[in-house]
Amino acid sequence: MTDDEAAVRRARILTAARWCFLNFGFAKTAFEDIAKRANLSRTLLYRIFKDKEEIYQAVFVDWLVSRHPAAKQAAEGPGSPYERLLGVCRLMVLEPWAEMVGTPMGGEFLEACERIDPESEAHYRKVVHGCVAAILGDEASAEVFLLALDGLLADRPSMEVLEQRTQLLAARFAPRSSKKGARS
Repeated sequence: MTDDEAAVRRARILTAARWCFLNFGFAKTAFEDIAKRANLSRTLLYRIFKDKEEIYQAVFVDWLVSRHPAAKQAAEGPGSPYERLLGVCRLMVLEPWAEMVGTPMGGEFLEACERIDPESEAHYRKVVHGCVAAILGDEASAEVFLLALDGLLADRPSMEVLEQRTQLLAARFAPRSSKKGARS
């Protein structure tokens, strides 16, 4: 098997595993579920991943941690602070939420990651915090913004509602008319 074929197989496994975790939850997802969804044998899946926790960690890294370079680029790129803040929120919160919101167990995904892979989850939050702090100009404002952003998810809103809420929140922290700190 070539490296490209192995990468395609791994991507297929991670996509299947993400679907299973979002729909069945971590506890109720079995290796068999992931293998069936990925059209692989369970034995082959065990050759690639030693256990369900390792797959979960790989899903989190592939799906969310891999967004870090784009988020950093959005934070440091052109546009007003409001536009850059929305760009980071879209990459790190809104796009993943779009996949999670319609699933039975989407709400538990990040909670499960905190238990299973606290280092990756903490790194994810640190990068998001760093991006927001770079835009807003200070750590305290970034912390309050991110706490408020977490609160926007509490009632599992639709994507449309979350988008509106995020725009409103971003406008409070980085007014649209603000040119301070804009990099154009």
